[in-house]
Amino acid sequence: MKPAELLREARRRKGLSQAELATRAGTSQPVISAYEHGRRDPTTRTLRRLVAAAGGRLELRLASEPPDIPPPASLEEHASRLIDVLLLADAIGHRNRTPLAYPRIDSS
Repeated sequence: MKPAELLREARRRKGLSQAELATRAGTSQPVISAYEHGRRDPTTRTLRRLVAAAGGRLELRLASEPPDIPPPASLEEHASRLIDVLLLADAIGHRNRTPLAYPRIDSS
């Protein structure tokens, strides 16, 4: 979850307006708005303080998620998946890059 979503959710769970959260956290409503709309990213320390002002507690932990697709059971399945990816990449195509407007600088 992004900091903006997390902060908005914490505030709404407590039923606070942005102005009420700002008062509790010792900041201003425009700052809360900027964080919630993703125009600014709070530091972890600031995010903890804001979530605490909303009555929550921010916990950071490393979680391993299971892969969406199980690993291939055989080399044949692995090869089949690789072919599917290559066919998809071929179907998407590519775009021609425009040449550089300025020459590259050689650092050697």
